[in-house]
Amino acid sequence: MDGVIDESLIKIRALTATVKLNNGEILTTVSNAHLELKRGHSYAIVGKSGSGKTSLISIIGLLNRCYQGEYIYNGTPVSTLSDRKLSMLRANNIGFVFQNYSLIKHLRVWENIELPLLYAKKSLGKRQRQDHIHKLLKSVGLEGKENDYPTNLSGGEQQRVAIARALVVSPEAILCDEPTGALDKKTGQQIMSLLLRVVKENKIMLLLVTHDPDIAHTCDTIFRMDEGRICYVENDS
Repeated sequence: MDGVIDESLIKIRALTATVKLNNGEILTTVSNAHLELKRGHSYAIVGKSGSGKTSLISIIGLLNRCYQGEYIYNGTPVSTLSDRKLSMLRANNIGFVFQNYSLIKHLRVWENIELPLLYAKKSLGKRQRQDHIHKLLKSVGLEGKENDYPTNLSGGEQQRVAIARALVVSPEAILCDEPTGALDKKTGQQIMSLLLRVVKENKIMLLLVTHDPDIAHTCDTIFRMDEGRICYVENDS
């Protein structure tokens, strides 16, 4: 199989995005960005607030189509996809992890993890879904927590649930926006170790936004953004 599958999952060329402010001013959020993101690799985007990090990751996550330039996902130009195909691509291939966990409080842990499977319309029976969720919870260190509610879990445990939810559709990419921002240093490092392990084991591409330089340096490559531009790239050697 080696040499047959292209390692490159996402290629972005000359990508620029703008937003129109209430006063009519046009603000450039991403400016002439060039990126190549590979399977099994981890990437961090760093930069001060307002530098364009979240705007870039929302485009890469197929949440925003308002941009100019070229975005190629697994060999397919994203611009050629209908809204429906784009939604299904996102639901089936991209997992998301956010700073505030984004768990639904009135749903139990297993129900939160199951949701992406339902959105992605995966053809799995109830027993198959239960077995899959059980294995994921075991892999993130939460075996036996299936029937707990998010409010009964610590912040680190809630983020582990969010990671299991991101993994449930067997994604090709995981995108994280400040995944350790609400956690203490030790718990944040544990969460990053978990993310990096599943990335390597499953050949998933990991892209995260962070303000924490220690977290950024655990990734293979760091992109530094300033005023919408990717102005610096550092590779871990």
